[in-house]
Amino acid sequence: MATAAKILNIDPAYGIAGGEIVIDCEGFDTSDPSRCGVTIGEAQAQIVALGPRRVLAVVPETKGGKVEVRLSSNGELSEPAFLTVAKKLAGDLHPVANPAFDPDDGALFVTRSGSRGEELPVTLFRIDISGDVSEYSGDISNPTGIAFSPDGQMFVTSRLDGNVYKVNPFKEAVAFARNLGFATGIAFDSQGLMHVGDRSGTIFKVNGIGEERVWTEIEGSVSAFHLAFGPDDSLYVTGPTLTSFDSIWRINPEGEVDVFFKGLGRPQGLAFDREGNLYVAAALRGRRGIVRISPGGTEAKVVVAGVNLVGLAFSATGEMAVVSIDSVYSLPTQIKGTLLPG
Repeated sequence: MATAAKILNIDPAYGIAGGEIVIDCEGFDTSDPSRCGVTIGEAQAQIVALGPRRVLAVVPETKGGKVEVRLSSNGELSEPAFLTVAKKLAGDLHPVANPAFDPDDGALFVTRSGSRGEELPVTLFRIDISGDVSEYSGDISNPTGIAFSPDGQMFVTSRLDGNVYKVNPFKEAVAFARNLGFATGIAFDSQGLMHVGDRSGTIFKVNGIGEERVWTEIEGSVSAFHLAFGPDDSLYVTGPTLTSFDSIWRINPEGEVDVFFKGLGRPQGLAFDREGNLYVAAALRGRRGIVRISPGGTEAKVVVAGVNLVGLAFSATGEMAVVSIDSVYSLPTQIKGTLLPG
């Protein structure tokens, strides 16, 4: 069969169902758009924009892993190129921040947060390394941020009551720190000290016995703060505002605040890799997904296409877990996350 077109590049190389990818090509006959198509895996993809050198398409629901992408026109089919599609691990959830990997056994924890004040029977779920999902706890109302301390203890914030809870091995949630406002983001620095973000603008430090103190203040958020420590031991913070040109804040160990990067739409969960690149669930120049920002903050690129994404985490084996407003996905990126706790 004659070749309809040659696919030159697919950007980004990773996608989640609903995300938009750009297919650069040559020789694609688009004279009759009704006879043009894009196949991703075993499914037809929705075409958003069509041209002889570039096609914008939406990743359909299809099997996860490395799948073939082909262009078709007038009955002719291109040779395949390849896209890595995320595997869906679970749905019917409501995460509002990063998931977290248990450093002891590699299990992934994710929340069903619910609307403010909503009482749900189970609000914390565990996904083991084989992908099995189990109910873990319902003791925390509106759970938001999850982080593990250097000694492997799991802590979860509640944006409802402003508390941080320690979840013990018996799946019981015990209040550890209180009076933290709209407690959302949580992270541990290289010394193992807990930091919690109140979305109204306050960053707290919390010591080993749960005593809090105000560390610094930044611009408030309309939804949540998300925290991650970088290799420079500075705290990086995102918090969506009402603008479409939001910043990533950087707070050095002395508590001094500056803007690390500006120009993201609704930036939310964030995580570092071991090379110092920062990954953020956000929109960049109208393209949505996971954005990678270089260590100096000079370069930014969408590396995973996706919509309604709120957070991510890296496993010890190089898997990227990504959560949307209702589901959790896994991508075999082979990116190793930071060795810093939290």
